[in-house]
Amino acid sequence: MAEIYYNRTIDNELILWKEEKNRKPLLLRGARQVGKSSSVRKLAEKFENFLEINFEKDRSVYRFFEGDLNVKEICANLSVQFQKPIIPNKTLLFFDEIQACPNAISALRFFDEDYPELHVIAAGSLLEFALEKLPSFGVGRISSMFMYPFSFAEFMSACGNEMLWNEVCKSSPEKPLFPVFHEKSLAYLKRFLVIGGMPAVVSKFIATNDILTCQKTLHDLINSLKSDFSKYKTRVSELRIQPAFEAVVHQTGGKFNYAKVEPLSYRQVKESIELLEKAGLVIPVVHTSAHGIPLGAAVNVRKQKIILLDTGIFQSLLGLQLSDILFSDNIDVINKGAIAEQFVGLELIKNSSPYISENLYFWTREKEKSQAEVDYVIQRNEKIIPIEVKSGKSGKMQSLHLFLTEKQAEYGIRTSLENFSAYDKIRVYPLYAIGNLA
Repeated sequence: MAEIYYNRTIDNELILWKEEKNRKPLLLRGARQVGKSSSVRKLAEKFENFLEINFEKDRSVYRFFEGDLNVKEICANLSVQFQKPIIPNKTLLFFDEIQACPNAISALRFFDEDYPELHVIAAGSLLEFALEKLPSFGVGRISSMFMYPFSFAEFMSACGNEMLWNEVCKSSPEKPLFPVFHEKSLAYLKRFLVIGGMPAVVSKFIATNDILTCQKTLHDLINSLKSDFSKYKTRVSELRIQPAFEAVVHQTGGKFNYAKVEPLSYRQVKESIELLEKAGLVIPVVHTSAHGIPLGAAVNVRKQKIILLDTGIFQSLLGLQLSDILFSDNIDVINKGAIAEQFVGLELIKNSSPYISENLYFWTREKEKSQAEVDYVIQRNEKIIPIEVKSGKSGKMQSLHLFLTEKQAEYGIRTSLENFSAYDKIRVYPLYAIGNLA
């Protein structure tokens, strides 16, 4: 039985790349098992021919990338090897797990120079580790797109709720969603927080509608991701990466404290976290003073939070009580382990441009008797916008109001289980719609 494909937002971007006259070879970047290969295969339906080469499986092709990297000769050899035609503008050539063959990565730039009419896409689950060894391998000659697990919008579409999601997209703080639609959207949000957006788990949920079955899929996925730790870097033991990874899980929601990761030293923790970031499993949220734009110009990298790639993986690792998330209407209960805060950060990234690797920022003020913290700070055009994940009304949002006053920001956003609304300088977005800000 053929695997069912659920549409992804990046599909449209891949089609635009296909039609672009001056396109370059494309690197599709992202963590393992977020759906990169599936999206390329979906794009391949628009070509007469498709040749997929997996460098972890098809090791015999390595020899074609030795010596001079004549890409037309390489393609001729690949065509004979796999008995498939490679014809410009008619064939999509897909190099998967390309990190296993560094010479193939080096060859990508020559497709732009010597064979620009051929459509070439490359991807790899541990691609960032190979790219750091080739920092200037394709500057200006290769395009990149970044891919993440399913966003909530993609999840709603996969579940067949396009019409409901269209109503969400048409809503705003000035025009709240119809209450019945709001409640239905919340119900789907709670399920999404639990199962997360990894394609294998989303597919299992749609096929079975059984959250407990999805938990088994999550356990298998986590074991698979952990098994990759040994591949990250030969001189860094997976025995170091494991406690650093677990520390991220348990410290989510607060500033990451390197000293609490025993028995590792600061340097060992830092190196392990950097490897987890390259693998795409963890995402830093860096402190910004938010004095002006760009936000990244005023950061303190020694103050950072760290979130996981996926809320489903997070709740499974932390062992959260699923009934609390699924059946409660109190965000303080749902936000155990800061899962709602993670969801917000992930949605901001997933809904940003796939052509850039979006950064996340938060803000704190640590003056005596006047401490404050805003969960996220984003830049939209020339505006700096603070975002808080809260359950209270305006009187309980001291940090948000303090930021607005101190930074003279036009407005702030509170996201919670409430419907869209607005008052004073606060705009309220329900959690499920926070990605619409991106």
